[in-house]
Amino acid sequence: MIQPTLFSYSFGGPPTPVLLDVSSISPDCILLFDSYFYVVVHYGSTIAQWRKLGYQNDPSHENFKKLLEAPVQDAEALLAERIPVPKFIKCDQHGSQARFLLAKLNPSVTHTTSQYGNNSEVIFTDDVSLQVFVDHLQKLAAQS
Repeated sequence: MIQPTLFSYSFGGPPTPVLLDVSSISPDCILLFDSYFYVVVHYGSTIAQWRKLGYQNDPSHENFKKLLEAPVQDAEALLAERIPVPKFIKCDQHGSQARFLLAKLNPSVTHTTSQYGNNSEVIFTDDVSLQVFVDHLQKLAAQS
């Protein structure tokens, strides 16, 4: 089985691996998701807004320009070395193409959980999170 990877790029340092969980989505970071068949660069809402305003073209925002270029360069390196070539998708938070990322993440924050509204991405789904599934398995194992 192929294990997808998710890396977070932010102003705070080098790219770091993060959990395949909806809580990893943040307005101020860029995510690089590699599921072998899809390579997704996901821009948080704040980063996407700054990009649309053209801050990367301002010489005083050179760090922002480098932040935007880093995940794209890493994604292009992945695309160059893989056969079959995966589909490359660039998307913004809350955009239609974000579904390629959201479909693969653990829905730890949904409309039915108590964390609803805590600045994290919410997935509207009937699926249960991995934690709920494990808790239910433990409960069933304890009954027998």
